[in-house]
Amino acid sequence: MEQRFDRIGSALGALALGIAISLGAATAAAQQTIKIGMTTALTGPYNEYGEGARHGVELAIERWNAKGGINGKKIELAMLLDDQLVPDRAVQNMRRLLDNKELVGIIGPAGTGPSLAVVDMAQVDGRPFMNPIAQAPVIVYPDGGKPRPNVFSFALQNDVEMKKQAQYAVSKGFKKIGVLVESTAAGKSAADIITAQLKADGKPAPEVEMYNQKAQDMTAQVARLQRAEVDVVLYTGLGADLAVVKRTMARLNWPVQLVANNASLSPPYQEGAGDLVLGTQGAMIAALGQDPLNPAAKEFADAYKAKYGADRWWGPDADRPQLSMSLTVANAYDAASVLFEGMRIANSNDPKAIAKAIESIKDFRGVNASYTFTAERHNAITEKDLSLFEYKKVGDKIKLLINPN
Repeated sequence: MEQRFDRIGSALGALALGIAISLGAATAAAQQTIKIGMTTALTGPYNEYGEGARHGVELAIERWNAKGGINGKKIELAMLLDDQLVPDRAVQNMRRLLDNKELVGIIGPAGTGPSLAVVDMAQVDGRPFMNPIAQAPVIVYPDGGKPRPNVFSFALQNDVEMKKQAQYAVSKGFKKIGVLVESTAAGKSAADIITAQLKADGKPAPEVEMYNQKAQDMTAQVARLQRAEVDVVLYTGLGADLAVVKRTMARLNWPVQLVANNASLSPPYQEGAGDLVLGTQGAMIAALGQDPLNPAAKEFADAYKAKYGADRWWGPDADRPQLSMSLTVANAYDAASVLFEGMRIANSNDPKAIAKAIESIKDFRGVNASYTFTAERHNAITEKDLSLFEYKKVGDKIKLLINPN
């Protein structure tokens, strides 16, 4: 009987040891993985931004892991959630992300509305929150001054872009300026910034019209601008909506100069408006329009094409990525890469240490820009990173090219 109990005891001891070893191995494996989370628009009418951002983050993870990860630890996109660019869904997703204490950093939504809905939650939580796309300055600078300590932006902010639009309109001698913006926080902010810049330049206030996202009829707004006899329209919105605007202008036989924001100069605009896009101008991040590409952009382009091919985000030219990749894919790639660089410098999962490490980054060569951050500056893209572009016909293809004028 004693021998039987001894055998049972030995078996139980071996089992316990095996479980302990397995748990230890699992814990060790978990410690060797750095996990991040992301909420973005993977489906819905504006998924070109969210799915593009996903491609950028996944490609950055792949590139970093191929080089050994972060201080020897592999990176994993452990949670990827679809918010469809809807603020309420983004809030639900953010709660799930913040409840997961294994996540070391978070990549934010693909638009201003969802980002504004979640950024306060992210700030209170304290983990690094990288904003790839949303343009409203208040996402990073809620009071217009000191940045949120853990929020870093790789978007072309409205204040940078709209000042460029207004200054361009003034420099070209347009006498009466019209503004057409979506009725969101981003759109209203854009109209305010343009109006303030025109006032600073001693110019009259613009004629301002607003529309609701996904509106299929903008006759009223466009007709009012036409009756006001504006000679240029400065637009802020998304590409699918801009296609509706441009088709309306054509139907009303109104060939007014259109200067659009970078977020609208995207595949849905060309898909929805076809040849009507010709002549449309806009300020965009210049990097992917340069020839030759900077080394980081070349590495990114080669890696993207090898992984995804010449897809919708790459564009119709098999030899070169289209400019809109800077705002649909490359910005998220850079956001993830800077997050990983901050983690590498900090050599820690502590949120404050990572934020301080990101603030110490100087001249980090990304795809869209060379990035420098400080305790006072948490936005990445500045006016020097922009150029003016225009849709032009090259052979049988339509391309967005730098406008030398």
